[in-house]
Amino acid sequence: MTDRANQEHDEGPHSVVIRRRRIDVSSGVLVRHDTGVFRIAEVLDFNTVTATSVQTGRTSVLLISDLEHVDQDPQPVSDIDINAITETDWRVAQTRMAAIEPLLKTKSPTRAAVEARAQELGVGTATLYRWIGRYRSLDAVSALVPLKRGWQHGKSRISRSAQSIIDEVINTYYLTPERPTAQKVVREVQRICLNSGVDAPSATAVRQRIDRIPERERLRMRGQRERAKTKFMPTPGTTPGGDYPLAIYQIDHTPLDVIVVDDEHRKPIGRPWLTIAIDEYSRMVAGYYMSFDAPSITSVGMCLANALVPKDMWLLKHGIDAEWPIWGRPKKVRWDNGPDFRSDSVRDACNLYNIDVEFRPVKVPRYGGYIERLQGSLLRELHDLPGTTFSNVEQRQEYDSEGRAVFTKSELENQLLRIICNEYHRREHRSLGMPPLRQFELGVFGHGGNPGTGMPPRPTDYMSIYIDFLPTIWRTVQNDGVEIDKRYYADVLRPWIGALDPETGKGLKHPFRRDPRDISSIWFFDPDLKEYFKIPLADPSFPSCSIWELQLAKQQVKAAGFDPSDSKAVLRSITERRELTKESAARTKQARRAAQRQAEHQRIAEEGPAPVQAQKSAARGDRDLAQRPASASLRSTLTQLPSSLVQGVVRGSDIA
Repeated sequence: MTDRANQEHDEGPHSVVIRRRRIDVSSGVLVRHDTGVFRIAEVLDFNTVTATSVQTGRTSVLLISDLEHVDQDPQPVSDIDINAITETDWRVAQTRMAAIEPLLKTKSPTRAAVEARAQELGVGTATLYRWIGRYRSLDAVSALVPLKRGWQHGKSRISRSAQSIIDEVINTYYLTPERPTAQKVVREVQRICLNSGVDAPSATAVRQRIDRIPERERLRMRGQRERAKTKFMPTPGTTPGGDYPLAIYQIDHTPLDVIVVDDEHRKPIGRPWLTIAIDEYSRMVAGYYMSFDAPSITSVGMCLANALVPKDMWLLKHGIDAEWPIWGRPKKVRWDNGPDFRSDSVRDACNLYNIDVEFRPVKVPRYGGYIERLQGSLLRELHDLPGTTFSNVEQRQEYDSEGRAVFTKSELENQLLRIICNEYHRREHRSLGMPPLRQFELGVFGHGGNPGTGMPPRPTDYMSIYIDFLPTIWRTVQNDGVEIDKRYYADVLRPWIGALDPETGKGLKHPFRRDPRDISSIWFFDPDLKEYFKIPLADPSFPSCSIWELQLAKQQVKAAGFDPSDSKAVLRSITERRELTKESAARTKQARRAAQRQAEHQRIAEEGPAPVQAQKSAARGDRDLAQRPASASLRSTLTQLPSSLVQGVVRGSDIA
């Protein structure tokens, strides 16, 4: 057996429970730390908060990366695969969304407006209130999917009376020129609920309602009309939108202007591709994906997944002393009209995370100007590195790009991360008049009376995000397992063999997720257990390989006159090609590039995708990561705090 086969047989197919909950990092929120439950008092920066222990009343400085959510505000239908939602239920959810959409244009619709809409649609007023509440608890259409009878885990426990009190306090107290803080709004809601005999909602629930008020409306209603007008007035020649952090991301692909060498022979193998996402408001790089594979739906999905998660552990893994404090769900993504951006899998993942997708209008360059200028800036930075190809032949002139190439892909990636975090983010941006990192900080924390958006909620489980953005394949479960591309996956799905679709009476098709870079396994979502199961290939002798390597092997088997569905023939072809590639690698660039691609795919099969590798390292408490010095930003914050507080963050203990 291969090492992969031995591992699968020893461990069996393992499962992943979907956890899409995010940690709300804002004042007044309850969080869990290794040392107990705390209430956040103040957010110091992107890395740290001061928090008070609910058990002892003592205050500590805590690392945000060490916190977990404790306030179990439910999120309906948040922990299922969007593909597990039936077409019928999804149509119901969309109908409900259309019903409440006019009422969502204002933060707190009047009762008269709700009653009028209910009468127009022929539904109960209470029903509309319930749909509005469910939608706002998750900010996604999937929250409106019909729930089963009985009390459901994930169903909102905020009563309609409490919802009305929240709306009333926001309209009559928060949205006033006196500009009371969110914490005061929470206390006022709790006071009225207590006097009215109504169960008070959590602080998180109240803050979520406040956070969804459009910034323009918030500024205008709180006595800052001129500021709202100045901030949101369109400027000729600028990209529409992008008025606050995470409002709009632009995503695009480009080949890097550097020739890299392979890991083994350190000889040139060509240029890798870079897929990159930029935050329009701050021009911060939100996420990236580098690969030798041509742009595809995998490139788009992995770039978005990287943009959604914190990057601190990824930087630690690369040994880079820097901060990259951007994560979370953008409101909208903009990209071009290529087929990789129009994939159903990418669209469904964006729907799941309530990310609006906008295709850049043809022949309207200003809609893609930010990302193209960023690509130009990063590529120019690479022109100082050995092996650069420069921007064109004229600039390159007699420079021997291949002869002077010295960086492997991983080494170039390390250089790119340093350029992004320590140079581009910290250098003054001509259009902004300040560095992108500073613009992002001001947008999040506010300045000069300008309210910030607040810290984006932090995701807690990177694996769920990674799986969500993988391509989806639909298959029925047969007696011999699941067949995809003439490969059969293990028959461990016996409960679903022969299952019928209750609507059509035909075989029930299930959604399977597959990483094209490693087809040795697929992910199956069990709709009953609400878990993903990793299903290996039925043939344990078949090696880990990419879909591209499999397709090439099948073409060669067919050309030789054999049946491409013959597993043994395909296996022989893959083995022979790898041996030939290994022998040729020292002589030809194409063979070295093929070998390096195969090595990159094998690394993913063994270690997992990039963000998950970093999170696993953190969970294991790897010595090299744990002993790494604090970042420059964190050190700066700590030097401004009393020594007793610093002891709290260093030792993780409570302090007086």
